[in-house]
Amino acid sequence: MASYSISVNGKAHTVTADADTPLLWVLRDHLNYVGTKYGCGIGQCGACTVHIDGNATRSCSINVAELGEKSVVTIEGLAPNGDHPVQKAWKEVDVPQCGYCQAGQIMTAASFLEKNPSPSTSEIRQAMHGNICRCGAYNGIEKAVKLAAKSQ
Repeated sequence: MASYSISVNGKAHTVTADADTPLLWVLRDHLNYVGTKYGCGIGQCGACTVHIDGNATRSCSINVAELGEKSVVTIEGLAPNGDHPVQKAWKEVDVPQCGYCQAGQIMTAASFLEKNPSPSTSEIRQAMHGNICRCGAYNGIEKAVKLAAKSQ
C-alpha cells in the first residue's frame, strides 16, 4: 500500500490504498463521499461518474495511482447547496424515480453542458447515452438537461 494525495471537492486528502484501487472505492470507503454509486464496476453504466479536471469520468475505471495532480469533483462538491443549474432542473422536472443513477446522470449532464451550453436534442441524447437508468427516466432526464441549458 502507498499514500496518495488527492484533491476532492476542493479539499486535499491523503489516502493509503493499493495502487490499483479504483477511485470509486477511495471516494466511498476512504473519504465517505457516498453520493458516487457503484453500478457495474466496468465503466458501462455511469452511476459512478465524477468530474476529473472537469471531464465526466467513470470512477470505477480509474485507479487512485492514475490521478496524480488531477482534481476530482463528486456530486457532493458540484454545488454546496444543491443549486447547480442541472440539480435545480432535476428537481423542477422531478426526474428521479429510484434515484440510484441520478448522481452519475447529473455529473455527466453538468460536464456536458459546461462544454456545450446550447445543445440540440440529438447532442443531449448522444452525451447522456452511456448512462443507464434502470427505471427508464430518460425522457425526464432529457427534459431536465434542456431546462438546465436554458437556465445557465
